[in-house]
Amino acid sequence: MAVVGLRDVTNFAAESAWRGVERYLDVALRRHLEGAADQLSRRADVLAAELRAATTAGELEQVRVHVVQFRRRYLQVETALSFFGEAINSRTTPRLGALLRACDALAVHSMESVLPPLRRDVPPVLTYVDKGLGASILRAGLRLWDGGTLSPAAAIKITRQNLLRPTALIHESGHQVAHILGWNEELAGALGQGLAESPEVAEAWAAWSSEIAADCFAFVHTGYGSVAALHDVVSGGATVFRRVPADPHPVAYVRVLLGVQMCVRFYGAGPWDDLARAWVAAYPLRAAEPGTRALVERSLPLLPRIVEICLRTPMRAFGGRPLTAWVDPLRVRPDALAQLARDAGGSIASPHWLGRESLRLLALSSLRYATEPERAAEIAKDCEAWMLRLGDESLPKAA
Repeated sequence: MAVVGLRDVTNFAAESAWRGVERYLDVALRRHLEGAADQLSRRADVLAAELRAATTAGELEQVRVHVVQFRRRYLQVETALSFFGEAINSRTTPRLGALLRACDALAVHSMESVLPPLRRDVPPVLTYVDKGLGASILRAGLRLWDGGTLSPAAAIKITRQNLLRPTALIHESGHQVAHILGWNEELAGALGQGLAESPEVAEAWAAWSSEIAADCFAFVHTGYGSVAALHDVVSGGATVFRRVPADPHPVAYVRVLLGVQMCVRFYGAGPWDDLARAWVAAYPLRAAEPGTRALVERSLPLLPRIVEICLRTPMRAFGGRPLTAWVDPLRVRPDALAQLARDAGGSIASPHWLGRESLRLLALSSLRYATEPERAAEIAKDCEAWMLRLGDESLPKAA
């Protein structure tokens, strides 16, 4: 009886919410969720047959053991179905649904720049909105809570505060790309080798490779806007010096300065220099724990080399080329984005520009947020307009 409720996906997300999902994603998710429920139903039928056939105490005990295992499996499947159902149900209004479909499209576009040329498939993306400060991802292809099936989509959490500045979305899709290509492991090795003269620094940065890779992916697609957005998320008191054993996130203090160094390497002087000066002034290194302070002090002069390793070093993951050979960060340089704004003019939300330049529009909006705070309301309105249009374009047209 309990399994029956799992077989109807509308028990987990309203049909109206399902209609707010792109067709390709709808098909992939429904097939996966219904398949998981069907597997469970078949197992329930086997259990019922075992119970009918049991005649001895030993056979009944074996059935009891199987029932306990089935209950555990049921709860695991229910957890997986509930997760995707709640993610879909977060598309509660036409506006929010369109914005999240725009996020789906942006994440997919970012992966399309790398994966298909390397003969890898781009997974479906399901973006959902939730509370908090930071984004996160359940990567496609990872084993789910049911213990047997793989996630059919990259499920990316975006926070409400950054819904109209979703550069973190591209950071998360970078995690997916790195997972598919094996980039994290290769980058860890390159950092370990390239920083070998300082073993503690090499060990720390190699351990941070997964987050650094995702930061690099966001940078090449969205430029300084991604660095400014990262700054806003990780700033705040003594936590900028926090270093947790086995945590893949770099110490926030040096992570922001690495992003600044990426800008310096590819763009020269700019507003990121002011951000770096303000950052260093706001968080004196003397406030850090001695071990962290020593690590940061040894890391700072090596940041230019770390940028070269991350963005300019050929990698097997990228077919023997550097990341910047696939995604050119110069296309999101401030003057290039200013030219994009002039070229697009009042038609920036047209299908033509959305189809060709949606990621650069995100970079442009994010740059403006960072450099024109006095126009924040106007920038948010413009960003919402093109994101809503992109989200609407992603829905299949009625016949």
